[in-house]
Amino acid sequence: MSIPENPPTQPIIVLVRPQLGENIGKAARAMLNFGLTDLRLVAPRDGWPNPSAGPAAAGADEVLAKAQVFDTLAEAVSECSHVYATTVRKRGVTKPVLTPEQAALDIVRAQGRSAIIFGPERSGLETDDVALARAIITVPINPQFGSLNLAQAVILCAYEWSKHADLVQPTVEDILPPAPQEEFEGMFEQLCDMLEPRGYFEPAARADSTRRTLRTMMTKPGWNHLELRTFRGVLSALRRRRGSKPGDPLD
Repeated sequence: MSIPENPPTQPIIVLVRPQLGENIGKAARAMLNFGLTDLRLVAPRDGWPNPSAGPAAAGADEVLAKAQVFDTLAEAVSECSHVYATTVRKRGVTKPVLTPEQAALDIVRAQGRSAIIFGPERSGLETDDVALARAIITVPINPQFGSLNLAQAVILCAYEWSKHADLVQPTVEDILPPAPQEEFEGMFEQLCDMLEPRGYFEPAARADSTRRTLRTMMTKPGWNHLELRTFRGVLSALRRRRGSKPGDPLD
């Protein structure tokens, strides 16, 4: 079977003897969320393709479409120089033990392809599977309930790898910079002009202190220009006579 070319720092995700199509789909979804696309399946219990995987993938169809199936784990990772086995239990083999964060850093620095292998949902990886790996990935977990589902385990590793990839956090581009001080001063003076005739700054002896406290409170959010414009619209609406419309004289 041909192996598609992928960025050398992108780890291959290998699901060993996965049992449910839904879990394969959820794992694919977790992968694509964090930029991973190379999925390999070793002896899936219900064969492949599996009609239950698509709906569970929630749009990660490209990962499922490219998924490759192998008879053995050794074949699935044949070209990989670095293989990591995920497990929370001791398997009678001595291997370096890493956190997902440590493994991700090793992967992006390594020469050659890397693979992260995950065992079947019910029992996890067998000792022979772990023996094939160079290192073990595990996380501190509640000893009374050390049960991660397959997609959760994949997402832990995929997320740590994504920290070192050129992925863009979607919300970052939508965050506007703080507004210039001039815009804030305009909003603040409008607020004070509305509060003063209503006695907010009384007694007069404490007016400066009250204004200073109000200014300190209002500067904490770091308003951007859209937020300031919105808040000034709120103030204008509060000041307008009941029943009037925008553009009518204010009180």
